[in-house]
Amino acid sequence: MPKAYWIANVTVTDPDAYKGYQAIAPAAFAEFGACFLARGDAETLEGTRWERRVIIEFPSMDAARACYASDMYRKARAARADACTADIALIEALD
Repeated sequence: MPKAYWIANVTVTDPDAYKGYQAIAPAAFAEFGACFLARGDAETLEGTRWERRVIIEFPSMDAARACYASDMYRKARAARADACTADIALIEALD
């Protein structure tokens, strides 16, 4: 089964409130075998410039989806609801 990647584009609008997300989300990622591959500012060549970009590797697409739908990550999403704008996509790795 191929690995999967969670690609997030994020701009934090309330850094203090975003700390609530940062306190919860890592445990959700760890529970589903996630590994951070890249995180931080990126050079935007085309399109929207986001404050930060994040690439997280999961053992499978099922694990990536399960993490996003998990109770723990729902709590993390609720904590960041008014603290940032974000686009998140899942993509399966090539075999």
